[in-house]
Amino acid sequence: MAALEAILVTIDKINDWLGKTLSFGVLIMFVLVLSEVIRRYFFNAPTVWANELVQMIFGAYVVLSGGHILLWGGHVNVDVIYSNFSERGKAIADIVTSFLFFAFIGMLFIYGGSLALESLMTLERTQSAWDPPAYPVKLMIPLGAMLLLIQGLAKLIRDIMALVRVRGAGPVGKGDKEVL
Repeated sequence: MAALEAILVTIDKINDWLGKTLSFGVLIMFVLVLSEVIRRYFFNAPTVWANELVQMIFGAYVVLSGGHILLWGGHVNVDVIYSNFSERGKAIADIVTSFLFFAFIGMLFIYGGSLALESLMTLERTQSAWDPPAYPVKLMIPLGAMLLLIQGLAKLIRDIMALVRVRGAGPVGKGDKEVL
């Protein structure tokens, strides 16, 4: 059981660290958008690359942050009903609906991976005036799906442990565990 808990904690730490690191991308996007607005409206000298770079950073940010959001319970829930459940009731609801989660992640990984592989094989570019490569951002899709998948597996294991009342089943940063 200790080995399983160590694996779950490692998954949590990976997704938590990545989410915190990716949060700096918001600052980068803010600076890029602000500088583009200033260049465009005050100096009448817009760039051809800033808007597209912000879109690429945002795309990577969204795709890679799914595991972090799942770890901290930030995904959409029907809280009107779910919040009234006991801890075991929540675990049962999460276990029963987990097949939808895994089906979605499977499709994201398969089709996103196919899209990313095709983009990499052709060294796809964006076809804009700036014309940066598109494949590095598209490669983030299967990576983000994998991170979300392993966090989803960790959550499912914890839900099963909660259902059978195993102590210490909560993710790092919640309950009596230390915050990362």
